[in-house]
Amino acid sequence: MPRAAITDSKRMSLRISPEAKAKLLRAATLRQADLTNFVTQAALREAQSIIDDEEKIIVSEKGYLRVLNLLEDPPKPNAKLLAAAKALPARS
Repeated sequence: MPRAAITDSKRMSLRISPEAKAKLLRAATLRQADLTNFVTQAALREAQSIIDDEEKIIVSEKGYLRVLNLLEDPPKPNAKLLAAAKALPARS
């Protein structure tokens, strides 16, 4: 997953074309918002949508029922799982 640079600054610089800025200003004016708030709110909505899409797991009804069944009635551990558990460091 790519990591974004994070700074303590409350400022963010953007370079956009004059046409793009004019369109953003027009939209902000129509919403009776200043440009900073308009762009910030739009960007935050899009960011949340992307985060929601990436963190959501979609399964079929059959898959969902299988997971529920395995949670309610888990299979017995096999030799590989038992060996892996024994290899873990002891907790204190």
